[in-house]
Amino acid sequence: MPSSTTQETPTGSDGVSLSHGLKQRHLSMIALGGVIGAGLFVGSGAGIAAAGPSIVVAYALSGLLVMLVMRMLGEMSAAYPSSGSFSAHAERAIGPWAGFTAGWAFWVLLCTAVGLEGIGAAKIMSGWLPGTPEWAWVALFMVVFCGTNLAAVKNFGEFEFWFAALKVGAITLFLALGVLAILGVLPGTDSPGASHLTDFLPNGGEGLVIGLLASVFAYGGLETVTIAAAESENPVRGVASAVRTAMWRIALFYVGSMAVIVTLVPWDSKEVVEKGPYVAALDELGIPGAGQLMNVVVLVALLSAMNANIYGASRIAYSLVERGQGPKGLGRVSGGVPRIAVLASSVFGFLCVLLSYWRPNDVFPWLLNMIGAVILVVWIFIAVSQLRLRRGLEREEPGKLVVRMWAFPWLTWVALAGMAAVFVLMAREPDTRVQLYSTGGMTLALAAVGFAWQKARARQ
Repeated sequence: MPSSTTQETPTGSDGVSLSHGLKQRHLSMIALGGVIGAGLFVGSGAGIAAAGPSIVVAYALSGLLVMLVMRMLGEMSAAYPSSGSFSAHAERAIGPWAGFTAGWAFWVLLCTAVGLEGIGAAKIMSGWLPGTPEWAWVALFMVVFCGTNLAAVKNFGEFEFWFAALKVGAITLFLALGVLAILGVLPGTDSPGASHLTDFLPNGGEGLVIGLLASVFAYGGLETVTIAAAESENPVRGVASAVRTAMWRIALFYVGSMAVIVTLVPWDSKEVVEKGPYVAALDELGIPGAGQLMNVVVLVALLSAMNANIYGASRIAYSLVERGQGPKGLGRVSGGVPRIAVLASSVFGFLCVLLSYWRPNDVFPWLLNMIGAVILVVWIFIAVSQLRLRRGLEREEPGKLVVRMWAFPWLTWVALAGMAAVFVLMAREPDTRVQLYSTGGMTLALAAVGFAWQKARARQ
């Protein structure tokens, strides 16, 4: 098993260690809130318009894949807690080049996502306060969350705790109102019954494929909890708890809310795309001020994602440098925080925002395409790493198997087959084909650099 002795030490390039300032309540809420991403509120409308009521099946299928990935990642992270998460596991299982490729590809993804979320949040604020420039809002958000992440890690934990609490509260209320309306017991509303579900596959299999692809990428962000676990009071217990409750969270928040929306609102309603599916559903119920209420929730989801992605990017960069796979300066730790890595991740994120203004027709779309399928690349590294590490754990350190992958190795192979199927579906669709090729090009380039670096280090 390659790199079987590779293990991340708890200190940075200057010999100072990361802190363990995240409490169990922080980790639990990060895990809970991390499931409710901006993609669920913002991106699900297009999926419903393409797939109709069958979007429920699309989210259920992609949710099953994500559950398997999280279980595999949880098994490895509970055995080997690391701020590098899947990158460190890939290095241990496959080789340094794999950790390098997975880590830096994910870093680019997170930093670009920070910029995109900043732009989305700024648009909401400019809508509320007409005449205010979007770039000023983006700059404000970047300063706030960069500052939050430069301070003690418990500050990041507190922000995420309250952000997650608001998101969980909002979507729980939405689900409760929706179920009451469907049952016909919500005052002032009539139950639609199954009238909106009769045309289950309005656009045939092609529409379901589009909805499936949209749903797969809505689940991004779940990996953050395994990164954060390394800085918690009890990393093993934190990861185990988060992973074991992943199934009901995904089923309730994603699949449940899609079922409520397509039952309440006609799938072909223009409002589903124009206003967003959650606003459209609340309008259908006659809830006053629903649009602005959901805009607040979407804003919180975007800000939460910005905060979490700056954190995740800085820790992935720190871990890579600590393992000798990046500029040493990024690994310096002060006050228990890799502050240079935080700054670098924030600057890259802000650069993405500037590119959206400077080069909106060439460089920025190219960057978005380049990260389009990164999460699938990461999932493949997770599955292959788990296949290789599990055998060694069973043989050498069975006590570390606190979390176990279900029906190993069969479900791991099922997950890999599912990922391969998603790649095939992406290659069939013109809109996603370019993302697949662009991401593939970046991954191959990183793998080549990582492999050359690995060979050079082996000769030293």
